[in-house]
Amino acid sequence: MINGIFGKKIGMTHIFAEDGTQIPVTVIKTDTNYVVQRKVKERDGYEAVQIGSVEKKEQRVNGAMKGHFKKASTPCLYNLAELTCASDDELTPGTEINCSDVFKVGDVVDVSGTSKGKGFQGSMKRWGFGGGKATHGSMHGRGPGSIGQSADSSRVFKGMKMAGQMGNKAITVQNLTVVDIKADEKILLVKGAIPGATNSYILIKKAVKTRG
Repeated sequence: MINGIFGKKIGMTHIFAEDGTQIPVTVIKTDTNYVVQRKVKERDGYEAVQIGSVEKKEQRVNGAMKGHFKKASTPCLYNLAELTCASDDELTPGTEINCSDVFKVGDVVDVSGTSKGKGFQGSMKRWGFGGGKATHGSMHGRGPGSIGQSADSSRVFKGMKMAGQMGNKAITVQNLTVVDIKADEKILLVKGAIPGATNSYILIKKAVKTRG
């Protein structure tokens, strides 16, 4: 079976373990995912599966992608990703995949999504700088301070922590535990927080590296 699936972040809540421990969890709704393309070593040089989720109107898809989805006998889809799989997996295009087919309770997963965009921010908010003195007529309370050299090398180095766009980046949170699976409702409960705003789409994959 493949090692991942698309889902939608619903929000956070908490559940209680048998010993009464409170566990913070993120609720993830995993709508039906489809196998769109199967790649095999003999033809493509490697084993992989392209999956997709979230149907969209056909008029929003260009001709090439319409043919791609038609060949797979699937509806037109928003989210597409290529995942590794074993050579003996019988996953043909058009196959529907549910969360209970991929994960079980106790699995460790990595969750990838786009972090919340917070617009253009100053250096204090973006990087957590303490700022300068805010008393006795100081005019540099929220300034970034010195950012370059006047002589050698007379430039600002790349990567300097300055003001700029904050958030709206691809983020992966690793090693989260699947606490519960509600197969009938296609819902995963994952321990801890995941990136993205409510109702944003994320990709859940089996963990690449787990804690020893």
